[in-house]
Amino acid sequence: MAETLFWTPLLVGAPRTWWGRELIPCPGLRLACVFGTCGVPTVLLAGLGDTEAQQTTLHPLVGRVFVHTLDHETFLSLPEHVAVPPAVHITYHAHLQGHPDLPRWLRYTQRSPHHPGFLYGSATPEDRGLQVIEVTAYNRDSFDTTRQRLVLEIGDPEGPLLPYQAEFLVRSHDAEEVLPSTPASRFLSALGGLWEPGELQLLNVTSALDRGGRVPLPIEGRKEGVYIKVGSASPFSTCLKMVASPDSHARCAQGQPPLLSCYDTLAPHFRVDWCNVTLVDKSVPEPADEVPTPGDGILEHDPFFCPPTEAPDRDFLVDALVTLLVPLLVALLLTLLLAYVMCCRREGRLKRDLATSDIQMVHHCTIHGNTEELRQMAASREVPRPLSTLPMFNVHTGERLPPRVDSAQVPLILDQH
Repeated sequence: MAETLFWTPLLVGAPRTWWGRELIPCPGLRLACVFGTCGVPTVLLAGLGDTEAQQTTLHPLVGRVFVHTLDHETFLSLPEHVAVPPAVHITYHAHLQGHPDLPRWLRYTQRSPHHPGFLYGSATPEDRGLQVIEVTAYNRDSFDTTRQRLVLEIGDPEGPLLPYQAEFLVRSHDAEEVLPSTPASRFLSALGGLWEPGELQLLNVTSALDRGGRVPLPIEGRKEGVYIKVGSASPFSTCLKMVASPDSHARCAQGQPPLLSCYDTLAPHFRVDWCNVTLVDKSVPEPADEVPTPGDGILEHDPFFCPPTEAPDRDFLVDALVTLLVPLLVALLLTLLLAYVMCCRREGRLKRDLATSDIQMVHHCTIHGNTEELRQMAASREVPRPLSTLPMFNVHTGERLPPRVDSAQVPLILDQH
């Protein structure tokens, strides 16, 4: 077992004392003890433990599903007779060596720190060769870290080709539930009743969330869904062809169940969405794209293509002058017309007075003069304020309270006193 490092909260260059007591190193372990006693609970853990990186060699195959389980037992390095504590919290971080993320064909998932993690995916022909994956495990309880190096030697699969491939959407499971070998084998065994006799192999597993699916509500029984891709050297059965027929797609578009002429051997353990079944037949090779032949760059004679001849030289000075001068002349004429109307066509005050009758002018002057006279009279008059506006005025008697009387003690209406 690798040695785990525990560090005390000491600064670099600080004296090897704590609270005035000397820290004594314990033999066999790289930790410091307080008060000269090893193993007392006063040792503080202020850093992360680390172990030497373990190395494991794996052999993924191109076009086949690859699943590697990150078990807690592997990273805890416990003795054989010691079981993993059920409450241990371990999370993982995996990345390609020298890169911050995983390669594009490999995915990582872990449901919770209590569950194991999974590295899964299907390598493509471009991924052949050697890839090194570094996995770091974090113990959330003791803050220990353990590193593991996975050497992936990606090669070509042996055996016959699998030209007949089908992809199913399983609504009743999550990706983590079908990655272990037991559920995957159960799915292949149940699917064998719907396929022609032959060996079925698992090609790929993809979470429905990676295909644009929605996160389900946190209700018991709701699953994210998973796409399972299966391949075989045997052709598709009549039942599968009927499910993927245009008639079935038309029924699915109308909200009806698709055509299924055989017994659903996947139910009730696997609830398959038969409207999302995809069949791919690679037994017939696709025609190769024609490679265009480079020519000399000269177009052949075409009666429908008549390129224009050489255009004669043109002088655009006249066009520019017309474009600029015509709007300016129009704006100038409008300005002169407006100035004539506003300055030369004004009637004037004298003409307005002559057009008004004398009686109307006398009335106007009389009203104006009377108004001014009333305003002057109102400004110069000395009239006492109305009694109703004075404070504490008695309506019935007309009496006013003397100014020395406290008005707060006198009622507003004296008759009710």
